[in-house]
Amino acid sequence: MGTQESRETEGTTNGGTGRRALLGAAVLGAGASVLGLTGTARAAGGAARHGGGLKSLPVPTVIGHRGASGYRPEHTFGSYQLALDLGADIVEAGDLVPTRDGHLVCRHEPEIGGTTDVADHPEFADRKTTKTLDGVPTTGWFTEDFTLAELKRLRAIERIPANRPHNTLYNGRWEIPTFEEVLKWQDEQTRKRGKQVWIYPETKHPTYFRKLGLGLEERVAKLLHKYGKDKRTSPVILQSFEPTSIQRLNKLVDNPLVVLLSSASSRPYDFVDSGDPRTVADLITPKGLREIAGYAQGIGPTLDLVIPKDANGNLGRPTTLVADAHKVGLVLHPYTMRNENPFLPTAFRKGTGADAYGDAFGAFRTYFATGIDGVFTDNPDTGLLAREAFVNG
Repeated sequence: MGTQESRETEGTTNGGTGRRALLGAAVLGAGASVLGLTGTARAAGGAARHGGGLKSLPVPTVIGHRGASGYRPEHTFGSYQLALDLGADIVEAGDLVPTRDGHLVCRHEPEIGGTTDVADHPEFADRKTTKTLDGVPTTGWFTEDFTLAELKRLRAIERIPANRPHNTLYNGRWEIPTFEEVLKWQDEQTRKRGKQVWIYPETKHPTYFRKLGLGLEERVAKLLHKYGKDKRTSPVILQSFEPTSIQRLNKLVDNPLVVLLSSASSRPYDFVDSGDPRTVADLITPKGLREIAGYAQGIGPTLDLVIPKDANGNLGRPTTLVADAHKVGLVLHPYTMRNENPFLPTAFRKGTGADAYGDAFGAFRTYFATGIDGVFTDNPDTGLLAREAFVNG
């Protein structure tokens, strides 16, 4: 996942909420029981409703963002594996984009110049091109121009080496995983660890790919059906920045669904494409949240929608988003907590080093105190320690 800008309407059905448990109370209620939450965190939850696998997740849930991407190149089995080893409750495996021959692979973006060694392969030099991706001219190499066999010749590299120079040690060690490989890996890790492994894949740029004849939702649903992971209680949460992608998935599978939300002034690209004038600010009103609750069980807002920053990057007062979302039964899994200075609110930075850690624990504590149900983080171990301190403090 990343912000919609950097990557960083179809009718709804009444069956979405009816045939799946409302996750907000279920997850929070179970989490309060598992962790012994008290005070604000427990009060936000209420009683659990209905059965379901999500009741087994602790709250706040720690979600390994593209694995443990603070320590390994993102969306690799090295990153996913480390996230589990560090104790992440869920692994975001992965951001799903298609190949030319219709396979789903895990990359942050369809443009892979910044996350693979494709530029070092002279045989693919002529594949470099400029395309308009969600209205933005983008130059590089795109997954949809490669077969799966060709992509498997590439190796992953660190996406932000200026912030994570130590991760470059692992450049070239892992290939690009397919979603089907991830589903098999999930089962294998569940057996080995004796504990259910959860994943949190995202459909990337679904409108863009549908226009290329490479619709994502049907491909995701087909694989989930194949591996028996398309049910309300399945350990697979699906997410997208495009509400219509989630609405489409709502008709294809019974998995928990989450609408990702970028900055308040932004518009989901499917809205831009269809002429829907609404912005994210409209979607996070009580009316907008009620609509989302008709086909999804959660939202994944940017952290700035939970606590806005001022012009100097300092945190202001929390918004009413957490309370408003909980009121309609939606869980909130905001993104993204990272340990490095440039990604932290100004008051939590230490020094000026782009790769130096700031007071991540303080930032986690501040966000957890809003009553969020979980958070995406590149550093799952930090998130888990911060949760322990918050819950028991």
